[in-house]
Amino acid sequence: MKIAVIAGSLRAESYNKALAKALTKLAPDDIDFNFLEIGDLPLYNQDDDDNQAESVKRLKSEISAADGVMFVTPEYNRSIPGVLKNAIDHASRPYGESAWAGKPAGVIGVSIGAIGTAIAQQNLRNILAYLDMPTLGQPEAFIQVKPGLFDDDGNIGPDSRKFLQGWVDRFVDWVKRHS
Repeated sequence: MKIAVIAGSLRAESYNKALAKALTKLAPDDIDFNFLEIGDLPLYNQDDDDNQAESVKRLKSEISAADGVMFVTPEYNRSIPGVLKNAIDHASRPYGESAWAGKPAGVIGVSIGAIGTAIAQQNLRNILAYLDMPTLGQPEAFIQVKPGLFDDDGNIGPDSRKFLQGWVDRFVDWVKRHS
């Protein structure tokens, strides 16, 4: 099974990139995770739909090859980052040629704030519903960065491991049932 992973942050030391990498270590060995690059996409412009950039074609091809998509998003100003929205818009166009349609999805994120990425995740879920992506509803995972979330090797720490293992297990099952 192939899972596309999209971390909605470009920052080198992104907590969400770290979470995405740690979550993949909790999955069964027979799952192939592909971390998709979204930082090299031009700004979406409908005028370019008939002549998409190579980076856009690559993104759409990688999504099409995946059985499911894991979105790991930070929260910027109570919503998803612009770079993530830009990637979503590119891969959904031109109209009628969305790479997202029917792909099962999981949404998770981590933040230093007490509510994690709850509002960004809800915004993203609204977008994914429109894109016809069946999205895992439970368990919701609004993770706060605290000491011990990650161990020294970048793995999920013992205090959060059981919960996040449960999230990964449910997500993998979700993708298997919907792909």
